[in-house]
Amino acid sequence: MRKVSILWTDDEIDLLKPHILFLEEKGFELSTASNGDDAIEMVTKQDYDLIFLDENMPGLSGLQTLTYIKELKPDIPVIMITKSEEENIMDEAIGSKIADYLIKPVNPKQILLSIKKNIDTKRLISEKTLSDYQSQFGQIGLKISDANSFEEWVELYKKLVYWELELEQNEEAGMQEVFHMQKSDANRDFARFIKKNYESWFENSDKKPLLSPNLFKERIFPMLDNGEKIFVLLIDNFRYDQWKLIQPLINEYFIVEKEELYCSILPTATQYSRNAIFAGLMPYEINKLHPEYWLHDEEEGCKNMKEN
Repeated sequence: MRKVSILWTDDEIDLLKPHILFLEEKGFELSTASNGDDAIEMVTKQDYDLIFLDENMPGLSGLQTLTYIKELKPDIPVIMITKSEEENIMDEAIGSKIADYLIKPVNPKQILLSIKKNIDTKRLISEKTLSDYQSQFGQIGLKISDANSFEEWVELYKKLVYWELELEQNEEAGMQEVFHMQKSDANRDFARFIKKNYESWFENSDKKPLLSPNLFKERIFPMLDNGEKIFVLLIDNFRYDQWKLIQPLINEYFIVEKEELYCSILPTATQYSRNAIFAGLMPYEINKLHPEYWLHDEEEGCKNMKEN
């Protein structure tokens, strides 16, 4: 296995010999520089996995050296080490996309932890993810077999989406294949659940989940009645896993107060499910109450609501 290569730049590099020996004993490959110019030259000649950079050095400062290094090798994680606790220096260093910020004096365990955070994180997360999924595989399988309510299927679906997104970042193809087999089992059993229960939801309103025709009535109108201002954004074919992917971007601008899944009607085609949402009616009810808005397609043998 290739050793992790580290460049440590500090004008007092000789005083850091114990730290360097400690890291070499841990299996890391260390190169050293005593000033920014030498560090920049070394970066042009060799690829490093990580760089420790002293902020306060004669000649080029740590921040100046950082700027040159980021221009040459923007993807190398750089850990800034400094005696200064001035906020403006920290802000500038963080704004320059450093990987970590340590205050002198540092001890070997601090250094080792910072290395693991920036070099071993992906491997450690990958191993932990595989271990956690393996431990839950059996439990998920039992839940797939036992789920007999829409609420239980929602919780199971959320769990499967979580593991799908986690395992997508993992390079272990075998475990991904196992997951997709389990997801296929869930899809098959959920289809059976829908086939068995769908009609009963319209016979007994107490048992049915939140469906497309009731979405506005049960969630939007009560807020409007309370005088709240509502903006509705409806996205076609927008799955829960897609929502979880963009949620971090949304969280930068908004606070998500509640997350809820509702059940679309069958068929789920846009002209049926979307019209049911805005009309608050099932397709056959729209046809019955507003035949002027309902068109019959002779060739396809289906009915669609005229879109204005």
